[in-house]
Amino acid sequence: MKNQEIADIFNEIADLLEIKGENPFRIRAYRRAGQNIEALAKDVTALSGDELLDIPGIGHDLAEKIQEYIKTGRIKSLEDIKEEVPGGLAALLSVPGLGPKTAKLLYEKLKIKNVDELEKLAREHKVSGLPGIKEKTEENILRGIEMLKRGKERQPLGRVLPIASEIVEQLGKATHVEKINIAGSLRRMKDTVKDIDILATSKNPHDVMKAFVHLPHVKEILMHGPTKSSIVIKQGLQVDLRVVEDESYGAALAYFTGSKEHNIRLREMAVKKGLKINEYGIFREKDNKKLGGKDEEDTYRILGLQYVFPELREDRGEIEAAQKNALPHLVEPGDIKGDLHVHTRQSDGSHTLEELIDAARGRGYEYIAITDHSKGLGIARGLSEERLMEEKKEVDSLNKKLRGFKLLMGIEVDIKSDGRMDFDDDILSKMDIVVASIHSGFRQPEEQLTKRIVSAMKNPYVSIIAHPTGRLIGERDAYEIDMEQVLTMASKTGTALEINAYPLRLDLSDVYVKQAKELGVKFAISTDTHVITQFDFMHYGVSIARRGWLEKKDVLNTLKYEQLMKALKTKR
Repeated sequence: MKNQEIADIFNEIADLLEIKGENPFRIRAYRRAGQNIEALAKDVTALSGDELLDIPGIGHDLAEKIQEYIKTGRIKSLEDIKEEVPGGLAALLSVPGLGPKTAKLLYEKLKIKNVDELEKLAREHKVSGLPGIKEKTEENILRGIEMLKRGKERQPLGRVLPIASEIVEQLGKATHVEKINIAGSLRRMKDTVKDIDILATSKNPHDVMKAFVHLPHVKEILMHGPTKSSIVIKQGLQVDLRVVEDESYGAALAYFTGSKEHNIRLREMAVKKGLKINEYGIFREKDNKKLGGKDEEDTYRILGLQYVFPELREDRGEIEAAQKNALPHLVEPGDIKGDLHVHTRQSDGSHTLEELIDAARGRGYEYIAITDHSKGLGIARGLSEERLMEEKKEVDSLNKKLRGFKLLMGIEVDIKSDGRMDFDDDILSKMDIVVASIHSGFRQPEEQLTKRIVSAMKNPYVSIIAHPTGRLIGERDAYEIDMEQVLTMASKTGTALEINAYPLRLDLSDVYVKQAKELGVKFAISTDTHVITQFDFMHYGVSIARRGWLEKKDVLNTLKYEQLMKALKTKR
């Protein structure tokens, strides 16, 4: 959990330095360090000084700051910078999309001291009219404030799951827990989570509860009972722990996993069969005889249903399918043969081809696609035609030496504002795979954004549309596009859609994934890796695929290398 705290601190330092007008390279160094710390699959507190230096973007100065925070819970240089920047100005930086320069202008011209004042003035249209601030900017500020409020209510899956997993691990080590599991929307792997539910069994629940309320993460104890306790942790999340009897564990796990709508449907079915279901078990109504509840499968079996995996429990047709024994055989992490969206240090990645190959092989992959940015994305050191062809030569050379592993030569090509690709077709035709994406103009009209994506899909060399809606959970809403038109065109052209597994993207969302599957669209589950530890994000993408009812056959990168290459050539 320190990873996220340190990443947030480095981003805060970057914001404050930008307000002060400091060296942009220094600002960028903090942002890159924050991104790479957040992406770590390992707990940063377990790393030695030398291991910290192995993290891309972390030099001796930043490593010392990390160690200072781990030891003391503070970074003195941050406190020093805060003294130089007014507190009200720093508060405005919490609004998504409100950059340091605009925040500074608002503070200096309108003397805004907090977000509430900013919202009031924006709603009264007293913000537009300042230099560089138009009505559209005012609307975006209000949208950012709404996003900030939502973020306080629900947090991204990728930030909450590691916290919950750590709590479960600590309880397992500290107490006599026999069974323990995460429940609620987190177990269903929803892309955002309101709170954490944990269920356990133990012969000594008193000790479990005592250990729980004394965890190092605790900010506030809401309730401390013999079998149920609630705490608020430092990240602002409520965590509820219940210890139940072993004979009721399965029923309780099903009940507290939800969703509410799914549970209602189960109870309605039970009533029709003369049964009743609750967190203690499944019972015969007429004599209250308990028929099951020790195992979660009991509820579904007794109701005559196929077992429904947690990710599907949203009342989106899973009950009807389970009645017919027709639920999909969901894709699993072990089905993934490779990653089709990977960046190297040639653009904005952090590693060489050899380092990426070793990391991918270590995860059991058969291939990865090298998809550095195209020239139009200058901020990411996008490749010119010449640099791209040089990289292709290097890839071709490595492929001649590799045994049991292949590199796909590709490009993440920008979709320009007029719908043209950032490279001509003669260049794209030389690639094994082309991933097309939008990186600018997010606030263009829906018609124009839709036209850009549709135009890309009509290009015979575009294999996949990456992060199709451009969202960053809690930071940037999806841009406005006509998804019905996009999904239909993907089906017509045979263009795959990406499920971007980066935890703040998880884009395409599960709802659209299910709709696309019904149209016969194919998918790629990719991590958009910039740092090798980001390969470990794949399971987030798989969870979204499962929530969208995807099977192995729906996903390109479940194919073996030869099958994949054949599938990619089909569109051409």
